[in-house]
Amino acid sequence: MLGRRQIREKVVESVYSYYQNPIKFDVLEKNMFSGIEKIYYLYIYELNFLVALKDLAEHQIEIGKNKYIKTDANTNPNQKFISNQVLIKLEENPERLFFTGQHKELKWDLHDDLLVRTFQRITAGKRYQDFMKEDGYSFEEDQKFIGKLFLRYIAENEDFHEYLGDKELTWYDDIHIANSMVQKTIGFLKEDEDSRTLIKMVKDEEDRDFAGKLLRDTLNNWESNEKKLGERLENWDLDRVSLMDKVILTTAISELDNFALTPSRVIINEYIEIAKVFATDRSNIFINGILDKYCKDQNRI
Repeated sequence: MLGRRQIREKVVESVYSYYQNPIKFDVLEKNMFSGIEKIYYLYIYELNFLVALKDLAEHQIEIGKNKYIKTDANTNPNQKFISNQVLIKLEENPERLFFTGQHKELKWDLHDDLLVRTFQRITAGKRYQDFMKEDGYSFEEDQKFIGKLFLRYIAENEDFHEYLGDKELTWYDDIHIANSMVQKTIGFLKEDEDSRTLIKMVKDEEDRDFAGKLLRDTLNNWESNEKKLGERLENWDLDRVSLMDKVILTTAISELDNFALTPSRVIINEYIEIAKVFATDRSNIFINGILDKYCKDQNRI
């Protein structure tokens, strides 16, 4: 499922968007949930990329077998990559297959330039070549290899990020969330269990209510929370606080005020991490200091 931190991120994004371009609340809320759903499309698209790498490897093996003049590598190809147990489980996952069947645009063309270039980089790399030379098939080794391959050639691939951003504008901001979901999916796979389900976007109605209420409370109490923020600034003018820092702080204050069952330290830590994603390098220190002071002033546990 999409974690509470990621839900908080989408609320922060929505509030920031609102103060750049104000729209009706119901439209803003609808756009927020639509953005959350689009992360699932990105998640499936990335899983499909891994499966497409396997398909491309199989395709090239078939081309080699049909060559008029064959080498030993063509006649007896190394099938360790296409036999990777993690890739097979992802390929056979019924939820991925069903969703891709409903959304054909999420299926990769084997002639896609990015797919081909990434495959060439992978096969030319030392990690791939060492993996292919190893004898035997271990699920743990297959899992470790695909996890590292995903991190190196997809999660950390700037070309891949730009490609996704061009395809769907909101995806560029949500790549880190989808990457985390894919990494968890790979890590959750078990050798002796079929891969039948994938990570959900919103676990239940409680999570959906949390997102809607946090967005509503933040917007409805913006002026009062902005005042609370200003009262805790030392030798600093409120107008000099960046909009993103202000959005993160007012959203955090709204949660501290309206979600009493969540420990303050948990909330503070969550917004510090969000600041690392959206704000400047020093924002997390500033945000930590303001929220810590606010909790102490309010005797918020």
